[in-house]
Amino acid sequence: MRGEAEIRVRGAVLVLRPSFAALVAAEQEIGPLFAMVERAADGRLGLGEMVALFWHCLAERPEGLTREGFGEGVAAGGLAAATPALKVLVGQILAGR
Repeated sequence: MRGEAEIRVRGAVLVLRPSFAALVAAEQEIGPLFAMVERAADGRLGLGEMVALFWHCLAERPEGLTREGFGEGVAAGGLAAATPALKVLVGQILAGR
């Protein structure tokens, strides 16, 4: 589906879908999305912010997956592996799709 991204966490491929509801929930936690996009563009986006955005955009949460476990899985996978998904989500935020 257009606008979706995938991220591998502990061997599972998870779909990230930046729906309106997901982005509103992320914004309530991390602040204005445009400020987050600016921080990402400047290389100042924190791991916690990225995990929060991903968590709220998860299309489906596997049974037993906790926020802490998800965050640890993203960190264990490395920032290089998470960057493509972040790029897709940031693009969707800016495009408004």
